[in-house]
Amino acid sequence: MNNKIVVAYDGSAAATRALAFATGLAKAQGSSVLIVHVLEWSPYSFLTPTELEERHARRKEEIARAETAIVAPAKAEAEKSGVAVETAIRYGHIAETLCKIAVSSEATQLVIGRDGQSSFGARVFGSVAGSLVQIAPVPCTIVP
Repeated sequence: MNNKIVVAYDGSAAATRALAFATGLAKAQGSSVLIVHVLEWSPYSFLTPTELEERHARRKEEIARAETAIVAPAKAEAEKSGVAVETAIRYGHIAETLCKIAVSSEATQLVIGRDGQSSFGARVFGSVAGSLVQIAPVPCTIVP
């Protein structure tokens, strides 16, 4: 069995707690960790070719910034625990993208941090954790 734990990571305090939980769990179980950073991306179909080209250039810049500022430091910190760590940066709807990655990487668990957003805020803006609980293809742990 693969025993891979996918961790949603955005650099927040909640994500840092989730990563710490996942690396501890991975170490105890002999699992590996896949740190995933998802950038929201909406596909506008009505853009001109020039606008699409500019947008793709910005996309490459965003991926490079996310790798340098968010993902690489998280990977370095997680590797201190002695577990095997991989990373991925993707564009898309966060919950759906995390689920796709969990399936494609044959993960056994998803871990995400909860940011403590009010119930009103979650109703208005949506909740990634709430969505994952409903659609996750593997067990999902929400770290407070």
